[in-house]
Amino acid sequence: METVYREQTADRQLEKNKKLMTIGLAALCTAFVAILGKAWLDGSFDSVETFQKYVAGFGLAAPLFLIAVQAAQVVLPVLPGLLGCVAGSMMFGCWGGFWCNYIGISAGSIIAFLLARKYGSGLVSRMFPGEKYEKWAAWAAGSRFYTAVLFLGMVLPLFPDDYFCYFTGITKMSTRKFVTIILLGKPWCILAYCIMTTAAVA
Repeated sequence: METVYREQTADRQLEKNKKLMTIGLAALCTAFVAILGKAWLDGSFDSVETFQKYVAGFGLAAPLFLIAVQAAQVVLPVLPGLLGCVAGSMMFGCWGGFWCNYIGISAGSIIAFLLARKYGSGLVSRMFPGEKYEKWAAWAAGSRFYTAVLFLGMVLPLFPDDYFCYFTGITKMSTRKFVTIILLGKPWCILAYCIMTTAAVA
């Protein structure tokens, strides 16, 4: 009996800790979004120069901040992702900029997928206009080529990949397959942007 009581107490404590961690994470994310919102209103996202100056203001933490911004621009599709790719390469060099952008964008893509997986079509349908959502949902459900299209979309520029990270979260694709597509597909377009940027400013 005492053993059962201890197990129940441990389970309750674990659930309490999970709730506290969730609340803390939500508060941290809200604060970060507020910081980015203020920067947006202040004009820090208006050009590569203003964005560079803003990121540089974080000193030694600037690379970590850029990673966080690039993750956020996938989760919040209103933020310009290309700006971070260009600014990162100019600030940290081709490879430094590449790794900041690759880590950030990949992390944001996986977070968007997991959010959609957790909250379902109610969340995702708000990301797409009504008719377009219904059209893509029907196509993804019946297409044998969705995986290939998604992978090519991650490789090619100008694909609305942030929206499709959310969208893929409500398909039957496994988390492991999605993460593999992101990790293998994302580097090439980002690397191309970084190489072109460093070549242009050399």
